[in-house]
Amino acid sequence: MYRLRASTATDNVTKTRKTIGGLRLAIILSILLFLLLVSALAESAPPVYAQSGFGATPTPVESNATPNTPNEVNVVPTARDSEISKRLQSILDSTGWFANVKVEVKDGIVFLNGQTKTTDYKNWAGDLARNTQDVVAVVNKISLIQPSIWDLQPAFSGLRDLWGNIIQSIPLIIFSVLVLVVTWIIIRLSMTATRASLRHYLKNPLLSNVAAYTLGIIIFVIGFYIILQVAGLTNIAATVVGGTGLLGLALGIAFRDITENFLASIFLSLQDPFHTNDLVEINSILGFVQALTIRVTVLMTLDGTIVQIPNATVYKSNIYNYSSNPNRRVDFVIGVGYVESISDVQQVALKVLEDHPAVLNDPEPLILVESLGSSTVNLHIYFWMNVTNNSWLKVKSSVIRLIKHAFMASAISMPDDAREVIFPEGIPVQWIPPGSEPPTFKAPLPARPQLLEKPEPDSTDAEGELRSEAKDIQDQARRARIPEEGENLLESSDSE
Repeated sequence: MYRLRASTATDNVTKTRKTIGGLRLAIILSILLFLLLVSALAESAPPVYAQSGFGATPTPVESNATPNTPNEVNVVPTARDSEISKRLQSILDSTGWFANVKVEVKDGIVFLNGQTKTTDYKNWAGDLARNTQDVVAVVNKISLIQPSIWDLQPAFSGLRDLWGNIIQSIPLIIFSVLVLVVTWIIIRLSMTATRASLRHYLKNPLLSNVAAYTLGIIIFVIGFYIILQVAGLTNIAATVVGGTGLLGLALGIAFRDITENFLASIFLSLQDPFHTNDLVEINSILGFVQALTIRVTVLMTLDGTIVQIPNATVYKSNIYNYSSNPNRRVDFVIGVGYVESISDVQQVALKVLEDHPAVLNDPEPLILVESLGSSTVNLHIYFWMNVTNNSWLKVKSSVIRLIKHAFMASAISMPDDAREVIFPEGIPVQWIPPGSEPPTFKAPLPARPQLLEKPEPDSTDAEGELRSEAKDIQDQARRARIPEEGENLLESSDSE
């Protein structure tokens, strides 16, 4: 029932992630289309139609452009005032830039009267008259028209121009959508093909996903660059290509810790220093590996505590993997009295190790003299065991207990360190006359308890079975709530 609920929860999380991914894709496509439309409208130069003098037929001119004045306007070889006036009146009327314009010429002096909307038009009329043949001087009395605050004509004209630009941009928008759709299809196919092709070479899913997403991003940038080039936005296209690397650099600096942990997870996946359920020691923390995500490595310690270690710390630290080698050497020190035969003591301890079911004979156990203490000869005992099936803590406890029992059964002394002894009731003193021999005293050996006559079991109820506690930790982990969500990037070493 628990696994069914977990599977259902996993399916719900997967569906939620797919929905969120679809929403993200729709938002990204909408933003790209909006930016493309705005950029296209900004780059294009829409034609502006100047209205003629309040009711005349509109004549197309360039907007926001200063009119070019002819260098010379010839009328006849000898121009009369009336001919100059008629010629200038005709030119000014035909432009449509002036209202109530009137041209008068007296003795070669041109008088311009009327109204216009901009100073450029007024100056243009003055320059035109000044460059006309046989004109002596120009008196420009053209005044500027002050637009009314209630005049909505510019707004209507702008909306009309905008609508015209949108209609003209429809083919480009359709082409852009088609390119985006084709690009998205190519991205999906290429990512699927990349994962399928790398599945046989990279067992870790993170590496396959990184390679697939990298290829997808490259294809998307190429498709977006094509759209901008077709739209004529070459500057923006160059900015996109150059800004992609700058954006990655900026994000890497801003999110240095996140990027460092992500890269460390990739390197850990490549090096594969541990698997799920391996017993490891990282940064002085001993525990069984539960998961490796893109951010942290999750351990469960021997006391059932969940610990999250950042991947950057894991990658930089010394990693002790006690499960990579199924065998492990265990050692401890025990002291015996100076009066004992060291070789006999070694044989007694070696017999215990050879008879123990959890101690391996290959490599063979060793009982070596380590040092001479203040009151004992210290022996260092080494033996190998299989940590896959047995717990090294339990086996060590069992071996120490059995060796102590064997030493006591063989009357091998294990004295305590020398220390100060206080006799609160005093010590009796016997007077020995001079010349007499002192009496000899022989300390009686301690009575051997009947308990030593019984065979000592390999494991006691207090120690529990000698089997490894990895299964117990795994059961605890299944019932525990792992705080770090995300896909486990490790292979499982569960031997169930």
